[in-house]
Amino acid sequence: MIGFIARRARYSLLVLWGVITFVFLLFNVLPADPARLTMGQRSDAASLQNARHELNLDKPLFTRYLLYVNDLSPVSINAQNDAAQQQYHYVSLFPVSASNALVLKWPYLGRSYRTKKEVGTILTEALPGTALLALVAMTFATIFGILLGVLAAVKKDTWLDTTAVAASVAGISMPSFFAGLLIAFVFGYLLHSYTGLNMTGSLWEYDPFTGRHLALRNLILPAFALGIRPLAIITQLTRSALLDALSQDYIRTAYAKGLSKTQAVFRHALPNALNPVITAVTGWLAELLAGSFFVEYIFGWKGVGKVTVDALDKFDFPLVMGSVLLTSFIFIVINLFTDLFYAWIDPRVRLY
Repeated sequence: MIGFIARRARYSLLVLWGVITFVFLLFNVLPADPARLTMGQRSDAASLQNARHELNLDKPLFTRYLLYVNDLSPVSINAQNDAAQQQYHYVSLFPVSASNALVLKWPYLGRSYRTKKEVGTILTEALPGTALLALVAMTFATIFGILLGVLAAVKKDTWLDTTAVAASVAGISMPSFFAGLLIAFVFGYLLHSYTGLNMTGSLWEYDPFTGRHLALRNLILPAFALGIRPLAIITQLTRSALLDALSQDYIRTAYAKGLSKTQAVFRHALPNALNPVITAVTGWLAELLAGSFFVEYIFGWKGVGKVTVDALDKFDFPLVMGSVLLTSFIFIVINLFTDLFYAWIDPRVRLY
């Protein structure tokens, strides 16, 4: 088991390193001048030169890459002075030279070109909104997907089965951004007087008289839009796996012992049919955490996705780079824990 964990952790670190390298190269070969984006179009030559020096743009590409990786690494070499301490908030481990030390710190993602705030702070403020949206969408998709899959399997070849299958195919075929636009228009605009739901809104709303208050109703439409595709896939997987389980000998034995159909389905068949569903749930949770960009933007939901789309619109490269790295890290970590979970419940997985 320890060897399996070491292999999967090493593989995850290699993937993360590849993502970091790709992101660095992608945003360092763009034609736009980061210094001019930072200082503005009317900045003078001296200000631009200072900005380039501050952003390490006056150094060779490989040197900038090493500095970028050093900033991202939680264990890195940094200067021992007040300016570096204020920027990185590190804890010194031991000195490596007269002016530098090996330090422990949070990964430093730079500062936003537009707001001058630390990228890590901006993403930390936005991440809870994305996490809540993804968890609610995945909970909705899992519960209703399993129920619809069970209903379709138990009522096989009836109109309920046909309707569930047709709806799941439509859900799989519908991109999240299109579903978001359609749901926002229908339920947030056309039927607003009946639903009371808004086309846009975030988790917190501000009232000039009562101040900030929680607005959970704004979570309903984006979670519904984001959960449609995983719901459809879970429905199909549950139906197929349950039909296979219901055809096994142990189910016929359960019927022979006098168990009712409900007991046979929920006590024996369904638990054995949930393995592919668990795989889909963990995979889709990672994807929803990393891929809710357009849904958040459509509904004005404050999360990592909306922050990233706004940053792209304003050419705020450090914020975009930080967002891509954060979502990639989340995806890698969730997949790592999924692999470890399967190795724990099925020792045969450890052989691969």
